[in-house]
Amino acid sequence: MGAAASSALTSLRLALPGSAQSRAAWIGAAALGLAAATALGAAAWSARDRRRRRRRSLKQVGTVAEICIYPIKSCKGVIVNEAECTEMGLRSGNLRDRFWLVIREDGHMVTGRQEPQLVLISIAWDNDQMTLSAPDMDDLIVPRKVPSTNAIRNCRIFGVDIQGRDCGDEVSQWITSFLKTETCRLVQFETHMNGRKSKEIFFPFVQNYQVAYPDCSPIMMISEASLADLNTRLEKKIKMEQFRPNIVVTGCNAFEEDTWDEILIGSVEMKKVLSCPRCIMTTVDPDTGIITRKEPLETLKSYRLCDPAEKHIYKSSPLFGMYFSVEKIGSLKVGDPVYLITQ
Repeated sequence: MGAAASSALTSLRLALPGSAQSRAAWIGAAALGLAAATALGAAAWSARDRRRRRRRSLKQVGTVAEICIYPIKSCKGVIVNEAECTEMGLRSGNLRDRFWLVIREDGHMVTGRQEPQLVLISIAWDNDQMTLSAPDMDDLIVPRKVPSTNAIRNCRIFGVDIQGRDCGDEVSQWITSFLKTETCRLVQFETHMNGRKSKEIFFPFVQNYQVAYPDCSPIMMISEASLADLNTRLEKKIKMEQFRPNIVVTGCNAFEEDTWDEILIGSVEMKKVLSCPRCIMTTVDPDTGIITRKEPLETLKSYRLCDPAEKHIYKSSPLFGMYFSVEKIGSLKVGDPVYLITQ
């Protein structure tokens, strides 16, 4: 109750008249006083809301240049012009980001770190089915809807347990044959399954969210300027594909994305989780599937190491790109302004 309302009621409590006529007059005055108090209180709350909204301002810091969904972890991405942004990452229709995973028979994940040629598997999405293509292999169609009779497998991603529905023997044989390795299987995450919780991936202070098979968070973002800066330091230029971001931003300075704590794109609000610590996956050539274990990692280590105070988080990994959680779901598209939300 506001001060104006309290004052109005205090003045009405000065005396209670005895006669019925006086009592009627008093009741009428009280009603008017309460109505006035209510109106004054509502006006006060409205003013506070307006001040709160005014304090939350938007500043454009860039523009969306590219949106990419990576259906199968470590395989090629699918470029889209627009996407829905769910709490667990990007979606275009039933095409979901990192909702499929290659595993060994024992459930441990297989990525480009162990099998670099995974990056050569291309994915086309049409009529709610996924078509896999790879060099010297016939195309294979993988229906989106996996039969409910297929086994649910227990999987491990960086030591954290998660489940996936087995996609069947045909795709298992196809992937195994292409990689020329021990038996691999493909599993699909289903929305009723429990995702990997952020507190299991990072630290207790990280905001609360879940992911399926991404390394760390629902969204990873990099600016074109950051890649351009890195390429000025390399003998052989590299592509954005080697860093596998979901959203590429143009129109900002190099590594400016490091400073974006909260952003708005389209109707989607995101919050910074932490920088992306880089590993040997960045040294896999997306065109040849050859892993060098050297560049661009060595060059990044020369100038993109963390602050010493954060070494307990990032250790010796260089930082390139930013992880974001999804605070408000919605949609976004190429060409959307990227706004920094400030208070």
